Amino acid sequence: MSLSDADHELVVAELGREPTRAEAALFENLWSEHCAYRSSRPLLSAFDSESPDVRIGPGDDAAVVAVSDDIYVTLGIESHNHPSYVDPYDGAATGVGGIVRDTLSMGAYPIALADSLYFGEFSDEHSRYLFEGVVEGIADYGNAIGVPTVTGSVDFHPDYEGNPLVNVACVGLLPADRLVTAEAQQAGNKLVLVGNGTGRDGLGGASFASEDLAEDAETEDRPAVQVGDPYTEKLLIEANEDLVDAGLVQSARDLGAAGLGGASSELVAKGGFGARIDLDAVHQREPKMNAMEILLAESQERMCYEVRPEDVEAVERIAETYDLGCSVIGEVAEGNYVCTFDGEVAVDVPAEYLADGAPMNDLDSVDPEQPERDLPRVVDLSTTFEAVVGCPTTASKRWVYRQYDHEVGLRTAVKPGDDAAVMAIREAEKGLAFSSGANPKWTSAAPYDGARAVALENATNLAAKGATPLAAVDCLNGGNPEKPEVYGGFEAIVDGLADMCRELSTPVVGGNVSLYNDSVTGPIPPTPTLAVVGTKDGYDAPPAAFSGEGTILLVGTGGGALGGSEFLAHAGGSDQFPELPKNPGEVVTQLASVADDETTLAVHDVSHGGLAVSLAEMVTESAGVDVAVDDAIKLFDETPGRAVVETTDPEAVRETFDGAAPVFELGAATTDGTLSLSVGDEELVYDAEEIRELRDVLARELD
Repeated sequence: MSLSDADHELVVAELGREPTRAEAALFENLWSEHCAYRSSRPLLSAFDSESPDVRIGPGDDAAVVAVSDDIYVTLGIESHNHPSYVDPYDGAATGVGGIVRDTLSMGAYPIALADSLYFGEFSDEHSRYLFEGVVEGIADYGNAIGVPTVTGSVDFHPDYEGNPLVNVACVGLLPADRLVTAEAQQAGNKLVLVGNGTGRDGLGGASFASEDLAEDAETEDRPAVQVGDPYTEKLLIEANEDLVDAGLVQSARDLGAAGLGGASSELVAKGGFGARIDLDAVHQREPKMNAMEILLAESQERMCYEVRPEDVEAVERIAETYDLGCSVIGEVAEGNYVCTFDGEVAVDVPAEYLADGAPMNDLDSVDPEQPERDLPRVVDLSTTFEAVVGCPTTASKRWVYRQYDHEVGLRTAVKPGDDAAVMAIREAEKGLAFSSGANPKWTSAAPYDGARAVALENATNLAAKGATPLAAVDCLNGGNPEKPEVYGGFEAIVDGLADMCRELSTPVVGGNVSLYNDSVTGPIPPTPTLAVVGTKDGYDAPPAAFSGEGTILLVGTGGGALGGSEFLAHAGGSDQFPELPKNPGEVVTQLASVADDETTLAVHDVSHGGLAVSLAEMVTESAGVDVAVDDAIKLFDETPGRAVVETTDPEAVRETFDGAAPVFELGAATTDGTLSLSVGDEELVYDAEEIRELRDVLARELD
């Protein structure tokens, strides 16, 4: 990829001359889709990002939200899609490293990670290779740096065959008085680079992420993939703590996309300044690097700090304590962003124009259409039930999360495998619920309503643990936006996500956009990953497993359709997307209230796979259920905003939902560890061992 003719003309007009090689490369990367959001920024105004709890919203390395007057959390998300196709281990690992450093740059300590992963069909050998490599990369990096991966999602869909998605979110924690931003504060302050030496890995990663994957990407694009070093990252985490504790950091930026050039120019531009940078001063780990390589290499585990001149020695001492490289590379200045190398000026451009001057794209779009209803007849209910419960997307993800150290840090009160994780924020006497994911079958069938459903499902996950949404970040993944049908689907997921988050009173405080996820196999489904945090008093939450002692209720309204469902993926046919609740915010609030009631024994949301999967997941060796539903549509309907509740006081649940949503009595819990399910005139009976065997497909195939 190179600077387009149109962009080249704009740069020449601004500078009044031809750009140098380094300048052209900087503009190419910082004006790429990955950095400048040229096709998506015009759409992002659809999101509401303000609330009384939001301290820093979109535009910084991570968002900052208050959980109490004195305690804040950060929330960020990023994609590492193209790198994870080329090199699944390093691509995924460095995605973790990058989002953790975004957390550090706000003055926060990272406390939890979420991974939302999307691959081609599980039966495909190459998809499994990518899947195993990505999980290993996330596990090795996250475990080594001591940040638990506590929640997330894994989906398999044929349209990710040539372009998997790796979306990683991170939550950080900080007292209010430790807040740092990525906005330069004062001319004359020094710019200090701390961390790993700069090498040639990840060179041009931003522009690589802004073009379709070619057939030979796994070999030809490997130099664009960064190589991670989690042990240096752990040292950087602890050094950052010391730097912030000592009040030595005026502003900070992680070196991610476009490397040093991206981080330093964006930091000073955000403050309305320029910079004077000596590229020869940058500590390097490879010989004879040129100016362009030093500026644009995306070598990992590096941070750029703005430091008062009188504090530089203290910063150098802390870096030395942790055996980290440290270079004073220049200073914040009035005027242009200027970089010198080998005694000559390599870059001399307006910082704001470089960081924020890319023109936006005006693209054609075609509105997506929903399919008509053409439902297949359920010939064999037991075969269909087993296919839906045992398909890789709805099956147990224990094989994935058992590889993660999800308890390090001693804050994980509700562990992976539940609707949402819950982290103990003891400093504020709060529980922080955390959920992340999307459903590509939903957004393939109906991009707008499917995206609304994604937001509602994540909010319902929090409510099932007794929490109400506080804030969200999104990772908007799409194909080549220059294709009108692709851009139309992307527009629809943006609007759908924004509209439902508004209905849920959940500000979208930041995020990431990843386009050009096309390959020789075609575009990916429009995929709006949403990561949501919510709060509750205390850290206790009802389990998502039956106790064997209560009445079983289904709360919430079914949508009466099967569009985008696992049932249709197995049985064939088509259908409209189910109608979502008219009052989603009220439903979520009331469900959280029910979940926190002492008479509630278990809560589990209904979504992927419908009621069939929810009931199967709740059965244990010692607790089962005897329930009945009218027909297969009600068994496999995936409408979110609903939950299965086991309670000793059904009337109290009905009173809580009075006027908000209907409550249906399905049956009773049992102590025999068996799912006994009547569907019309048919009976299905599975014991806990049979269900476990159905749901252990990942472990069975991969171990």
